[in-house]
Amino acid sequence: MDVVELDGNSLLRIYVPESSQVHRCNGRIYDCNEDGDLDITDRTTLVAHLYQRKQATFSENKIYPWIQVGDLRPELIEKCRRYVRINRDNHPWADMDDLQLLKSAQLYQENPVTNENGVTLAGVMLFAPDLLILKVCPAHRTDLILRKVNVDRYDDRDLVRTNLIESYNRILAFVQKHLPDPFYLEGIERRSLRDAIFREVASNILIHREYSSGVPARLIIEYGQVTTWNANRPHGFGVLNPDTFAPYPKNPVIGAFFREIDRAEELGSGMRNLMKYGKAYGGADPQLIEGDVFRMIISVPEFGEKQKDTAEVAQVGVHDVSLTEMMKKIIILLIEPKSTPQLLVQLGYPRRTRNYEAAIKGLLDFKLIEMTLPDKPRSKNQQYCLTEKSKHLIDGIS
Repeated sequence: MDVVELDGNSLLRIYVPESSQVHRCNGRIYDCNEDGDLDITDRTTLVAHLYQRKQATFSENKIYPWIQVGDLRPELIEKCRRYVRINRDNHPWADMDDLQLLKSAQLYQENPVTNENGVTLAGVMLFAPDLLILKVCPAHRTDLILRKVNVDRYDDRDLVRTNLIESYNRILAFVQKHLPDPFYLEGIERRSLRDAIFREVASNILIHREYSSGVPARLIIEYGQVTTWNANRPHGFGVLNPDTFAPYPKNPVIGAFFREIDRAEELGSGMRNLMKYGKAYGGADPQLIEGDVFRMIISVPEFGEKQKDTAEVAQVGVHDVSLTEMMKKIIILLIEPKSTPQLLVQLGYPRRTRNYEAAIKGLLDFKLIEMTLPDKPRSKNQQYCLTEKSKHLIDGIS
């Protein structure tokens, strides 16, 4: 809801997003279109088509008749009951049994064509055991990566392949582990900018992902920024403009459930929060890029200097030569001459990387290693060995 100025007057504009469900008003079903609201309650064919259209529009509503309430995790459903009681003691879900709660949340539905009942894809993603989730949605995963020092691989990683509720907690835990939280006052109260921003990021990754796609979601923490990717059903392409942005629900049922358990804000407010706090946190406005893969780029503060190559640089005492960890590992491995394939195997790399190439070049430039066939640098029989200059470094490095 917002106010628009039109010809000198204030117009109250109310945006009602498309729902993924069929709703009733006073027991009647209406199909809303450009011509008006048509009462189709007694038109069985039109009602069936309406249900089918809704289910085709949102993959989260796919029904699995072979999955029933007993196949889900009851302790996770109870945990969500506790969540809703925190803000509302009289929340309707508090006194419902599991089946009633799932029906109320639109996570258990009836197929209007076959009359079969079952848990929906949304219900599976929220409450099913991990093995059942992967059986229904084998591509489901959220890959959390820290890549600041070892930019070719990673410094830390968490591959999350569990339900969306616990996925949310693990995303925030990974962020809290690896990102700073500078002091910030809003009025007279301290606010965690990091948590305010990445609460929205975590919910966006999970709520707005297209789960029928095989594209995994990723969150990568790099030096000075965090980038996320998730599969998407776009309603436009390019960078979103917060001034002209109109929210569109991607998984309304999952989104509504996250709002009930206080893990997400109302539709559209997440972007406003990102813009509100993003620049204060990282010095630049976040970028949200719509497409078949939805991307977010969020600037983050850094309190230390960026390290070069892949590792901590240490002085080792040969004419004040600085060696990276990669260089030191190669020196230790070259107690006996080795080829590049042999080195890569022992370093745990499947192929040449920029870090490996930089380390070899640096060691050659410092004359700490040499080629066994210097006249044939690209020979398949080429190996590297230590020079006299570097042999005494072995004890100090190891």
